[in-house]
Amino acid sequence: MKISWLCKPFDELTTTELYEILYLRQEVFIVEQNCPYQDCDRKDFSSLHLMGFNENNDLLAYSRIVEPGISYDEVSIGRVITRPAFRKCGFGKLLISEVIKIIKQHYGNVSIRIGAQSYLLDFYAAFGFETLEPYMEDGIPHHIMLRKSIGLH
Repeated sequence: MKISWLCKPFDELTTTELYEILYLRQEVFIVEQNCPYQDCDRKDFSSLHLMGFNENNDLLAYSRIVEPGISYDEVSIGRVITRPAFRKCGFGKLLISEVIKIIKQHYGNVSIRIGAQSYLLDFYAAFGFETLEPYMEDGIPHHIMLRKSIGLH
């Protein structure tokens, strides 16, 4: 299956794209993970939104790229997600590779700091992220991770 990537700032998202993004985020982060939290945190306004679509224009993968100074001093990624029916197809790896490429295009060779759910430490380590301190967020174990000076993976 082929995936097509589209990256837009918030103000350029269509209402349909925004709806599909929020639908997928709620499906996984709130319903599937049984974690009621405020998903719309106002960081979307200052973010780039990377969307991966299949040939039927279904949103299969998504991440936001948060500009420096909003979540952390460094550029950050968040709301990294693959549609549940398409997990284990490699789209998560493709998504992170594309995120890194876009960050390099927009920000240059910079570090990326993320807050990752602890079960994903090995996944992000494969892209050069180093594990820093643990913390709890909404009852879910997380770790701060840092990837220094981006290159294409």
